[in-house]
Amino acid sequence: MNSREYLDPSGPSAPLLTTDDASPELRYDEDEAPPQFTYTEGWFIWVLTFSAGISGLLFGYDTGVISSTLVTIGTDLSNRPLNTLDESLITSCTSLFALIASPFTGVMADKYGRRKVILAADVLFALGALIQCSTSQVWLMIVGRSVVGLAVGSASAVTPLYIAEVAPSHARGRLVIIMCLLITGGQVVAYVVGWLFSSTGGGWRWIVGLGAAPAFLQFAVLLALPETPRWLVQAGHDSQAVSVLTRIYQSAPEGDLVVQRVLRDIRGEITQESLELDQNKTPEADSHWYQDALHRARALFYDGGSRRALIIATMLQGLQQLCGFNSLMYFSGIIFQALNFSSPTLTSLAIAVTNFVFTLLAFAFIDRIGRRRILLYSIPVMILALGCCSLAFSSIDISFGSQPPPQEHNGADQNSSSPLLILFCLTIYTAAFAFGIGNVPWQQAELFPLNVRSLGSGLATATNWGSNFIVGLTFLPMMEWLSPTWTFVVYAGVCAVGWGAIHRIYPEMSGLGLEEVKGLLANGWGVGESLRRS
Repeated sequence: MNSREYLDPSGPSAPLLTTDDASPELRYDEDEAPPQFTYTEGWFIWVLTFSAGISGLLFGYDTGVISSTLVTIGTDLSNRPLNTLDESLITSCTSLFALIASPFTGVMADKYGRRKVILAADVLFALGALIQCSTSQVWLMIVGRSVVGLAVGSASAVTPLYIAEVAPSHARGRLVIIMCLLITGGQVVAYVVGWLFSSTGGGWRWIVGLGAAPAFLQFAVLLALPETPRWLVQAGHDSQAVSVLTRIYQSAPEGDLVVQRVLRDIRGEITQESLELDQNKTPEADSHWYQDALHRARALFYDGGSRRALIIATMLQGLQQLCGFNSLMYFSGIIFQALNFSSPTLTSLAIAVTNFVFTLLAFAFIDRIGRRRILLYSIPVMILALGCCSLAFSSIDISFGSQPPPQEHNGADQNSSSPLLILFCLTIYTAAFAFGIGNVPWQQAELFPLNVRSLGSGLATATNWGSNFIVGLTFLPMMEWLSPTWTFVVYAGVCAVGWGAIHRIYPEMSGLGLEEVKGLLANGWGVGESLRRS
């Protein structure tokens, strides 16, 4: 713990936790930064994090499972083989409906709470899985994937928000990455399950149907867990917020002081933002939720700091998808099948395992290295790997159309080292992605002030899924029409543009409290100030 002591002018007999405006205020020297409490997190914060993070396991599984599903369905749907349009629609409809759900989820999370939205997402996850495993028609498979998309959009917007709002500031980066770790873990599980059932008749039904199991588990667990303290204070449930904060900081030195400081910061931010919101608020806004949502949207777009936060968050989320990574998650089985690997699903597992391992490394280092630095270091490696992959594809003749290439023009037979080189480059690319841009965008909740946090997170997540939809819909046509070489050149170009934007406008957020970030972005991008602090 920092050696600086709090000064409480009211003396030791004053109550530590009160709910009225006359309550004593803990103070520290104004010329110095607020004390930072570093300690080993208690069991309660880990229970909250992993319970909410099951959402990551769910949508990691549901995004990873499609790769093995597409190569094992055969003629089970509509009594015919899937064509390129079928594969693109089945894949991309999940992202499209996640895009639709994300912004509405932000509004619902403000009105009903973060936890209830996650519970609703669990119902959708289970329903979507059951539709998929029971259908015999292409269009019903698309419906099932679309229902899963609604669940994915809801969970991906609210889960990192939930974790960020319960996490202590010194561990927030690592705890949010728990969700990312579970996403990659879900993808690994999806590939393992896909491999196990790949030789079973109708095995794809088990592959997609098993996605319902974690949803039932999370629903049962979350019923016993609390709402976030910040939402509780915002909703007027101060006593419940105190109870949750006390359990979160139970292992901190002078935990009562920490609870009081965090509670005061939350109240102060809510009071200030309520005053700003009330200046343009009409009487109808108190009785109509959509009026309140409209005013929050106005605050998000017209307030300079909130607008800058939204630009940064949407930029990072868009880059995460437009760099092309999820094309591997969706179509790696098809890619490795075209490259003549004997077991495309098992080969795809190498990509998923790499993603998981380097997400685990990011968990260990993100709060030490920092969000900004970890991106600036990792993206150049992605560019280099994509460039090498493009060159390797240029040396072989390979087709991604509906008709397989003639045997004499098969790339794997022409040059047996090229498929292995492509696999190596894609593995390096995956490692760099997982260490940086695969994780950092999900720290988005820390960018936004409380009154627009769920709405801003929802819009940023919508950008993610909108970009994901574009990648899922265009990857196979690009590979067919542009060629694999130029497809990967395009992705490398996107990475280069993203690196320049990050260098210019993304400040370092590591170690800052959620309430401190607002001041950093209030009058500019805050890059220089954040680097001086770090």
